[in-house]
Amino acid sequence: MPLSECVAQDGAILHPASDRALRYGELVARASQLPLPQDVPLKPPAQFRWIGKPLDRLDGPMKVDGSAVFGIDVTRPGMVQAVVVRPPVRGGTVTSFDAATAVGALDVFAIETGVAVVAPTYWQARRAADSMQLEWAHGAFAEVTTSSLRRSYHAMARQPGETLRSQGDAERALARAAKALDATYELPYLSHTPMEPMNATAHVQDGRCEVWAPTQAPGIARAQVAEALGLDQRDVEIHTTMLGGGFGRRLVQDYAVEAARIAAKVGKPVKVTWSREDDQNNDFYRPMAVSRVRGAVDAAGTPVAWSHHLVTQSILADVGEDFIAALAPAGAPRPLARFATKAAPAAFRRGVMVDQTAVEGAKELPYAIPHLRVAFTEAHSAVKAGFWRAVGHSHTAFVTESFLDELAHAGKQDPVALRRRLLRDHPRHLRVLERVASEAGWGSPLPAGVGRGVAVHASFRSVCAQVIEASVEPAGDGRGPGTIRIHRVVAALDCGRVVNPQLVRAQVESAVVFGLSAALRQQITFEAGRVQETNFHRYRLLRLHECPRIEVHLIDSEEDPTGVGEPPLPPVAGALGNALFAATGRRLRRLPFELALAEPDLPATEPTP
Repeated sequence: MPLSECVAQDGAILHPASDRALRYGELVARASQLPLPQDVPLKPPAQFRWIGKPLDRLDGPMKVDGSAVFGIDVTRPGMVQAVVVRPPVRGGTVTSFDAATAVGALDVFAIETGVAVVAPTYWQARRAADSMQLEWAHGAFAEVTTSSLRRSYHAMARQPGETLRSQGDAERALARAAKALDATYELPYLSHTPMEPMNATAHVQDGRCEVWAPTQAPGIARAQVAEALGLDQRDVEIHTTMLGGGFGRRLVQDYAVEAARIAAKVGKPVKVTWSREDDQNNDFYRPMAVSRVRGAVDAAGTPVAWSHHLVTQSILADVGEDFIAALAPAGAPRPLARFATKAAPAAFRRGVMVDQTAVEGAKELPYAIPHLRVAFTEAHSAVKAGFWRAVGHSHTAFVTESFLDELAHAGKQDPVALRRRLLRDHPRHLRVLERVASEAGWGSPLPAGVGRGVAVHASFRSVCAQVIEASVEPAGDGRGPGTIRIHRVVAALDCGRVVNPQLVRAQVESAVVFGLSAALRQQITFEAGRVQETNFHRYRLLRLHECPRIEVHLIDSEEDPTGVGEPPLPPVAGALGNALFAATGRRLRRLPFELALAEPDLPATEPTP
């Protein structure tokens, strides 16, 4: 039958004229013998049945009725449970422990990450762990304090740094400009804090290992477990469960490896569950970052110079080994694979290579500024860094969009109008900027005390612009910094062709709330090596009654689909900071804003003591 008479639909090839059909599976063997076609005409958008239509989530009902199996829900025949007593200072080692004091435990033994306490149930293991007497040697991490880290980062930001992008002569333009600005921005370490803490179940028997884990990277988990147990990767099987939040934390497989090692010792299925405090104290954090940015405008108020020096640490130096190990062929000799996994991270640590995830978003500044320099200094910290939602863009966008706003006000320019002129060579940026400004009613009157801020940023091949309306309500007693209120968030997203607009809108709303929580009040700090924000009482999330109205506008496009889950997060902090400046006249250059609001105004280039 002629190819033109056949239709592909619902997993089958149909021949409507004869009412015959063959499922794809019935054709696989024959199709595999045919050469790959070079030019395949795609279905025109007018014939789309599902693309572009809002569809319900298939996993929704099972999450509502409780039938969904997350990692923490896994059960296996004969399974026991384990809790690991971890050092109070990361990297510490146990010097002694009294297993007899772990009341109710089936087994107690030391492992690389602490002391494993095994019991029939989680609660029994937790109570036994809490009752056990241990002594620790804290090690060098006990010297880590946030205040000393801040001082060193600010000092490095005052140095020249390694130039990553240069055009024109930024230093000369800064010296000759009508008006120049010099500002320093600071962002703290952040934890991932998924609702489901780290956990994994493992069973090692007959030279094989099975792991049930809520992992974002089963291939990495397989490679890491095989390496830890001395097994071939073919003898490791990873069962990926649903996961209660990841945000990049579950790319690192320490929790899966830990469960496998305990299971190898116990000889039966073991589920290892972390506490919230375990999660907070042993995360791979979004790196702390300090940026010194200098800029200048000419007599007409147009930016003519931009110099950005970014100081932060390399994520790949800390977790690169995990990823490279997973890329090695399964049959590669183990010594060769080990060498390869250690070589690249070591190159980042020595400064031989620049970790592009540290500077993404700053290096690709889209604004048409004639004299521009972007520089980087890698900070070396004992604090372990990892991928956090939107990665480097999560901190660079706050800096670039806040400082562009500063230049706009210094030159007496409207922030949207200035961006419009400077983005003339970036049509996707312009499209989302125009859409968000229109939908937000940019320039229209606002209630007294309410400010409006804008930000636009590209990441993961998508572009997102946001307008936020916010205010600072005075404290009831007339003293104190007051309370930041966010009234409205308007977002426009160009992510190429939208497959399921309902899911895309949900991702934008999720990223906005995630970003607002971080911008307003979240940080991880250290005193004598101990994390101070050990649970939600100090690492606070945006509550339901605090959430603003979020309006999402998707740009129509026929381009290939691009990122969705991460691009709406980077503009949040910048748009909010710009809104707070518009409302109060005070520029907050340090996150979280609630902390910065309570501090006295200081020179922009100096850290808080």
